[in-house]
Amino acid sequence: MNRTDEGRPAGAGRTDEARPGAPAYAVVVPTLARDTLADCLAALAAAHGPGPREIVLVDDRPDPEPGALHHPLNVLGDLRARTAVLTSGGRGPAAARNTGLRAVTTPWVAFLDDDVQVGPHWCDQLAQDLAEASRDTGAVQGVIAVPLPGERRPTDWERGTAGLARARWITADMAYRTDALKQVAGFDERFTRAFREDADLALRVLDAGWRIRQGRRTTRHPVRPADRWVSLRAQRGNADDALMLRLHGPDWWHKAVAPRGRIRSHLAVTAAGVTACALAAAGRRRAAAVAALGWAAGTAEFAWTRIAPGPRTRDEVTTMAVTSVLIPPAATWHWLSGLWRHRAAPAWQEVAP
Repeated sequence: MNRTDEGRPAGAGRTDEARPGAPAYAVVVPTLARDTLADCLAALAAAHGPGPREIVLVDDRPDPEPGALHHPLNVLGDLRARTAVLTSGGRGPAAARNTGLRAVTTPWVAFLDDDVQVGPHWCDQLAQDLAEASRDTGAVQGVIAVPLPGERRPTDWERGTAGLARARWITADMAYRTDALKQVAGFDERFTRAFREDADLALRVLDAGWRIRQGRRTTRHPVRPADRWVSLRAQRGNADDALMLRLHGPDWWHKAVAPRGRIRSHLAVTAAGVTACALAAAGRRRAAAVAALGWAAGTAEFAWTRIAPGPRTRDEVTTMAVTSVLIPPAATWHWLSGLWRHRAAPAWQEVAP
């Protein structure tokens, strides 16, 4: 018998009796077959309340091994019979969610990430969220909780993950009305990372006349282990910000209620560094020194901003110092390459279905 981590049979707290007035829903989980998937599915199977009519796991690895998801599926208990596994060819979470969306037949679809764990009453609370949704409500967002260490200050990576709890329209737990998704043609598959594809979709749904409201269900999003270069790799998201600019205009930050980030200061610091190198090569040492001082001051300010709120261990300080030197040019490169790559992308209203 399949069992959850608490020792109960998988699905023991769940019932298939629908809450009066609550429409049926499906759950779509894009995955890279990470170790977190089993915990995600176990929490879903153990959640009290009317379970999903369908579960669609979308394996987004470029070349998945046959049967690789067999073990995680074992934790689903009686939900396994209504679970389908699809592949999306490694094109990113937006494409994976669209693959899952095309497979479901329910009026609502709840998207979960494969590294979250729904709360013990999630199915009940989701049913209530959907039952209370007005006809013009296109989506209902879940409440994301990010557990942080209590015995020390969180690291830069942990603080970044904790920001998900304040993010608008995050698809770590987001239920969309299927008709609303079809009206705006689903996720934009040009967003190939798990970044901004959720904000882009929400803005298009809102522009189409739907409302998005906050629900009451709670989902836990643990902080994944990461190496010291994770913040550097995250700078690829600046290319997605460039696409958001093309699609939604220069005030997209305000529309999406998103933090503006540091791209302007990264551009300035990078420009100062490039200028210092160019002036030094031209033999203009005094001017090069002034530019280098500007680069050093900007880099030091950025590093301290990241070090000050953290645990300030030797490893954390070293990581912050090194990556604070590398992040501005990396962010600049991805931002500029994104602007170039998406230079011909029209505003989404111009190509709306």
